[in-house]
Amino acid sequence: MKILFIGDVVGKVGRRMLKDYLGTYVEKYGIDFVIANGENVTHGKGLIQRHYQELLDAGVDCITLGNHYNSKNEINRYIDSADRLVRPLNLLNGFRGDGSVVYDLDGVSIRVTNLLGSAFMEEQVNNPYYAMLDLFEEEPANIHIVDFHAEATGEKQSLGYVLDGKVSALLGTHTHVQTNDCRILPNGTAYISDVGMTGFNDGVLGFEKESVIRKNFYGEMVKFTPPEEGVGIFSAVVLDINEFDGKTRQIFPILFKEEKK
Repeated sequence: MKILFIGDVVGKVGRRMLKDYLGTYVEKYGIDFVIANGENVTHGKGLIQRHYQELLDAGVDCITLGNHYNSKNEINRYIDSADRLVRPLNLLNGFRGDGSVVYDLDGVSIRVTNLLGSAFMEEQVNNPYYAMLDLFEEEPANIHIVDFHAEATGEKQSLGYVLDGKVSALLGTHTHVQTNDCRILPNGTAYISDVGMTGFNDGVLGFEKESVIRKNFYGEMVKFTPPEEGVGIFSAVVLDINEFDGKTRQIFPILFKEEKK
């Protein structure tokens, strides 16, 4: 089973990159199932229903979220009927929707779980490890992909080793910069600290650099602004998973940057 996982899709440029390049990678690598992190899709924070549908129309099979899961209030009106959307599992606020969803693909069950980290994050969450222990009480799937949306690489690596052999892949998101540590852990779980982001390349984290600089260094209360157009980057990983034992045979990254026009 070949699965493509796409890192945080940011704003309009990120949505364009999906539409322009997803089909190419699906065909090139014989992809069976596509997952994308969509918590930054709508103007850099949150996901409205129109953009949720836009990602599905582009070829995404499942969309995960992160700390901006509720940044657009509209999500409360459609999340219960959005069966391709997975919000963080370990929220303590009883938010609507599901934090882990099982999909059937020609008789192969694929579970997708979304977790939030507890280190250096503002959201009130259950310990991600304990949340996974509770989840393991449910009926297992053939394949289990975990999107761990977290800040600290140490927390991501630790959970990767703790869950090694219990899930097919633990893939880090949130920091928007692809890390150079793709590997398969000793018991067959694929791991990367951060898949990276899909969006505007010539800025900071997919946003116009001036807005981020003004907030970080000059203390100005400004919104991070994703540009409407520009040179894009496409960040993802490809997973080759044995659907019979759930172990990953191979993981490798995709990091494509458009040429400047």
